[in-house]
Amino acid sequence: MNSLEIAKTWLKEPFDSETQKAVQNLIDTNPTELDDSFYKNLEFGTGGMRGIMGVGTNRLNKYTYGQATQGLANYLHQQFPEGKIKVAIAFDVRHNSDTFAKLVADVLTANGIFVYLFDEFRPTPELSYIVRDLNCNAGIVLTASHNPPEYNGYKVYWNDGAQIVPPHDTAIIQEVRNVNFKDIKFNGDETKITYIGAKEDEKFIDAAIENNLYLKGKKDLKIVYTSLHGTSITILPETLSKAGYENVFIVPEQKNPDGDFPTVKSPNPEEPEALSLALKYAEEQNADIVFGTDPDADRLGIAVRDLNGKLVLLNGNQANTILTDYILQKWKADGKIDGKQFIGSTIVTSDIFFSLAKLYNVDCKVGLTGFKWIADLIRKAEGKEKFICGGEESFGFMPSDYVRDKDSISSILVACEAAQEAKNEGKTLFEKLIEIYEKTGYFYEELVSIVKKGKDGAEQIAKMMEEFRMNPPKELVSEKVTKMDDYQSSVSLNLLTGEKTSIDIPNSNVLIFYTDKGTKLACRPSGTEPKIKFYFSVQDSLSSKNEFNAQLAKAKNKIHKIKEFLS
Repeated sequence: MNSLEIAKTWLKEPFDSETQKAVQNLIDTNPTELDDSFYKNLEFGTGGMRGIMGVGTNRLNKYTYGQATQGLANYLHQQFPEGKIKVAIAFDVRHNSDTFAKLVADVLTANGIFVYLFDEFRPTPELSYIVRDLNCNAGIVLTASHNPPEYNGYKVYWNDGAQIVPPHDTAIIQEVRNVNFKDIKFNGDETKITYIGAKEDEKFIDAAIENNLYLKGKKDLKIVYTSLHGTSITILPETLSKAGYENVFIVPEQKNPDGDFPTVKSPNPEEPEALSLALKYAEEQNADIVFGTDPDADRLGIAVRDLNGKLVLLNGNQANTILTDYILQKWKADGKIDGKQFIGSTIVTSDIFFSLAKLYNVDCKVGLTGFKWIADLIRKAEGKEKFICGGEESFGFMPSDYVRDKDSISSILVACEAAQEAKNEGKTLFEKLIEIYEKTGYFYEELVSIVKKGKDGAEQIAKMMEEFRMNPPKELVSEKVTKMDDYQSSVSLNLLTGEKTSIDIPNSNVLIFYTDKGTKLACRPSGTEPKIKFYFSVQDSLSSKNEFNAQLAKAKNKIHKIKEFLS
């Protein structure tokens, strides 16, 4: 059926009168929006199900949330046929998140499943922690991370506190597809819901402090922090206070939770604009370090003072390099490294983590984009190798395995520890980063995302990927392209000899090109947004901080030329 034909099926039961009226309005007045709302079904990507709120199969609403939850409930009964099934649910500050969370809880309890439901919005990493702490079979977070206000989402976690991966994700999707809207059980059982909140907050805070504190005497570090109107405000101030940090300044204009995110174009700490108020406030307070978290508090932006004393936003690879090196130093000093440990990364993240791993005699394991794949590495290595920490370029870090997702709360604690230790030595974290480069070589990366919205946009992105796949570039900035890794076909192709080798990572629509001088270009469609992403990476040597600015300019110029070539 085409979009209009599918839409007309929503003009009768089981859809309520309000939904029918909204669909009819789209049919009468907005055929473009109608097509985008009904041309496909929402599916799980790297971060679960995410989309614009509204009526339609390609929108998030009572029925698509209900269908996803009914399918999940059916799958849980298959996987756990005996005993009490328990699911924890959290939600962020977005519009309708609380209402949708209660709807999801009702569908689960209508299917005989017991629910732990947070009494108000909470950070995503806390949900990951609580799934394991309360021995739940699964967890759900309603969030759209850093997407614009019209978006919401639905992320599913398994009993290890990690987001679902194969075979569970594909099996759940199939169960969801098998659910007819008329078969959704909406009439919940309130007796099967336990509301949780303050007690669980304290347990999460204590776990974060227990796993991430190394120093004493931290009164002089000046910290500026913004929640970007999101959920971290419920946890982070108390966490920092309990950890001993006394000079914490919260950006007043962005302190209050608000699903409209009124002070930013996008509540994404990857974007310098989102942290502009925090940086201004930090200069007024003469702060040492600045933190910004996204609405569900899994993603983290960090700004530190550069060699000239100016506050600059670190990119995700730089921030994770500092945190990883700091944790590895502590593990080494404590005698906890014996060659049976590993750090986690992803295929589009900086190759510096291979160099760091070699430096500290640990392994570096990589997975696909998304922290569910780093958590999967932990799951597969349990009992054989110990996970230390892991991160990916998109401003996410996991400093330990008690949370199985990126965790801004715990990561901020580690960053504060590292910043305080550097300050005790009369240095900044930026200087510490350069010292790392002196040991590993200099790495620099940039990301470009091209937005292609709607059905036409999805087709354009598919065409761009196919063009790269069929006609790979022969050169990048006068460097010969020697290899192409195609993760969709799980094949690594030597472009000089034609030799093919297999890639032992699950299939995904990702291409990575390598040159003979260490330059890397990765291309992938986003799994959660209407974007195609290009990841640029270059590397060189660095012998002292006196060379840093020249090497930075050289790296930026090289990436600029690659961008020109692609355009």
